[in-house]
Amino acid sequence: MDSLVIEIPAELFAPAESSSYAGELAISSFEFGPDEYRAARPLSWNASITNVGGALLVSGTVKGQVTTACARCLEDATFDVEGEIEGYFLIEGEGEAPDDMEEDEFDVLPEDNKLDLEPLILAAVYVELPLIPLCREDCKGICPTCGANLNEGPCDCVPDASDEDDGINPNNPFAALKGLKLD
Repeated sequence: MDSLVIEIPAELFAPAESSSYAGELAISSFEFGPDEYRAARPLSWNASITNVGGALLVSGTVKGQVTTACARCLEDATFDVEGEIEGYFLIEGEGEAPDDMEEDEFDVLPEDNKLDLEPLILAAVYVELPLIPLCREDCKGICPTCGANLNEGPCDCVPDASDEDDGINPNNPFAALKGLKLD
């Protein structure tokens, strides 16, 4: 199945009925926060849609591998993702919102009885992504002076002779804050 839009079959409007779907999400790149992620291969997903009496419950998994730039050294950082797809859709005219769910935790099934799974799949991927992507936990980053990747070894930069004993370069625009007196 290539389409991520699923037309809900009539039999799924009976309580306790369920139907399973699977496919791939071919997405070359997407943004999450300040980072742009790439997927060399499509993300594979499977989902089941179950009528839970007045609502449809969507549950499943998405798996794949995504790559972005390391936040410290800018080299590629690759992550395996395996997220849980979740969605709850009220069937208009049949179901009421559960008492234990907030309004933003469910949607209403559109009148055309079609569900677009792409937002649910991407949300499952987003939850699995790190807030700060690193190529490895002990990444040393890049030299702020010459830009050399410090994971490959030390650079040849010499500390600036204009640095004072406290290590603050007087040419740095933030050096003026050194004299700020705080109570």
